[in-house]
Amino acid sequence: MTSTVPPVGITAVASVLPDREVTTADLQQRVAAASNLPLPPGMFAQATGIDRRRVAAADEYASDLAVRAARRVLDETGLDALDIDLLLFASATRDMVEPATAHVVQAALGSRAHALDVTNACNSFLNGIDLARSMILAGRAQRALVVTGETPTRSMRPRLDGMVQARSAFAGFTFGDAGAAVLVEPVGTGGILDVDSETHSEHWQVGGIFGGGSRHPRGDEHTYFTGDGHRLRGVFEKIGAGLLERVAYRTGFGWDDYARVLVHQVTMPYLQRFVEVAGVPAEKLEVTVPELGNLASASLGVQLARVRDRLSPGDRVLFVGLGGGVSLMTMVWEVSA
Repeated sequence: MTSTVPPVGITAVASVLPDREVTTADLQQRVAAASNLPLPPGMFAQATGIDRRRVAAADEYASDLAVRAARRVLDETGLDALDIDLLLFASATRDMVEPATAHVVQAALGSRAHALDVTNACNSFLNGIDLARSMILAGRAQRALVVTGETPTRSMRPRLDGMVQARSAFAGFTFGDAGAAVLVEPVGTGGILDVDSETHSEHWQVGGIFGGGSRHPRGDEHTYFTGDGHRLRGVFEKIGAGLLERVAYRTGFGWDDYARVLVHQVTMPYLQRFVEVAGVPAEKLEVTVPELGNLASASLGVQLARVRDRLSPGDRVLFVGLGGGVSLMTMVWEVSA
């Protein structure tokens, strides 16, 4: 596959997890006790395939997780924060509505880059990498740091007012917290070879956290995640296969051409259904959801950090992002020599 543009790729990656671990059994027990609901034992774990997850401390924010991951990238590469000229905080979670959380991260790092937030639900981090690449190709930046800090566990309802509310809130009990960062810059070989996306915005109401904006500026009710998980999975199944076929046709790459296929992971049933529909060989996956839960946009960053040391120059990785809104996104990355 040839390209007329200079290659831009990912040259470093790091991820971080909060220290505190919460089992799904403990989570269900607390919710059931606060709600006085007769939840069947093991219901949360059985429905999600999630055994445990990491949860940020009360004084640990999305920016803190992003800063920790960013510092690891800078330490690994021997770069100073002032060597970065584009800083993107790409996350579904933010510290606040205004200013951009990227400035909080930048102040902690001591960099002076062009800094802004990129927000597109669970596709935020992948969108951030794509935007960084585009800015470099446009000559607007030379070296970009893309970071995410996800604390979606704070959108879990602590108590449920009946089973109707339980159904709409259930997707929120899949979450776990994490941070990740990647360095994006020009490379000699390989790099990001292909990017594609498909958006079906008519489904924006299927799931989300609807508070904090002009629709619902105040009050706790809209700060909890609500959604229809079955409907969301149906949308992804309907449009996802076509996107993957398009990528295969355009690149000429089949499953054997990828060392790894990294997929955003919501629950184990979601992931198993994706494998079934898309035909992805299970051994190509890096499965994190049973031990970490749904990490929102940090999911792909954490997976990449875990497999990075097992990749060699010339290996290709296919990223598959799934985000509320809804959007799907793919990225093909080849490890540079």
